[in-house]
Amino acid sequence: MPWFYLIIAGLLETGWAIGLKYTEGFSRLLPSVLTIGCMMISIGLLGLAIRDLPVGTAYAIWTGIGTTGAVIFGMILFGDPATLPRLFCIALILAGIIGLKLAS
Repeated sequence: MPWFYLIIAGLLETGWAIGLKYTEGFSRLLPSVLTIGCMMISIGLLGLAIRDLPVGTAYAIWTGIGTTGAVIFGMILFGDPATLPRLFCIALILAGIIGLKLAS
């Protein structure tokens, strides 16, 4: 169950990272409420996951999922550049996530 919590927490981290763009500095109510909700649930699930997982592993995977998701959705939603070096770096982050999972 801790891995499930961690994956959902990472996906919600992606949600709040992207949501920050839509809040326009927390000046828009609905995006702000949704973003803060994602933040709270994401951190809460991370807290549940680290009860059973090493904190360094869990935190690295949580941020790795969030980082990868934010970069990918940035490319899709906001036209961020999808250059070969950026895609290669995403692959490295994913390899690190998989490596940490296998090593735990």
